[in-house]
Parts: sequence; C-alpha cells; structure tokens
Amino acid sequence: MVREPLGEEAAVEVSRMFKALGDPVRLRLLSLIASHDGGEACVCDLTGPFDVSQPTISHHLKVLREAGLVGSERRGTWVYYWVLPDALSQLSALLQIPGTSAKAPA
Repeated sequence: MVREPLGEEAAVEVSRMFKALGDPVRLRLLSLIASHDGGEACVCDLTGPFDVSQPTISHHLKVLREAGLVGSERRGTWVYYWVLPDALSQLSALLQIPGTSAKAPA
C-alpha cells in the first residue's frame, strides 16, 4: 500500500478481510485458531470462551472463511478450522512500512 496504490480488485479483497476482522468476536476467533495446538481448532474448542450461542460462533466462522482468512474441513460431526497463512502474509505485507523495523516508536 505504501509502495504502490492498491488496485480495485486488491482493495475489494483486502477490505473484505479487514471488515471480517473489524468484529471483536471474529478477531478473537482468528487468534484462538492461530494459537491453538497444532494450528487448527475444532468448532467445539471455540465456543467456550464466548458469551454467544454456537450458531453465532458458526456465523462468525463463516464470515472469516468467506473473507479468505481461515480454511475448514468437516471431520465426522465436527468442523475444524485453520488460519490461511497467505492471507495473514498479505495483510502483514500491506501494513508494513518499507525500511522500518517492527519495533514501535518510543
């Protein structure tokens, strides 16, 4: 974004990801999935930390999946989710300012 302006198609794709992450429940879900042992989590592991219903969690997971941030696979009665590394890399690269370190200014 700071190297060259985003094209229309890229802006639509990236804005969908940011919109999905703009909800605190979805942001926490992504964090829980990414930090889960083995890099993937069963939907059954994701409902406990929230004060919302299981259908609401499923809706938020669907939004993350449609935004291209997580992948999923049904195994028996459960669905497992994992973060898509390319999506996080894309967001990270977009926000990175060339020639600076990752340290925050003092």
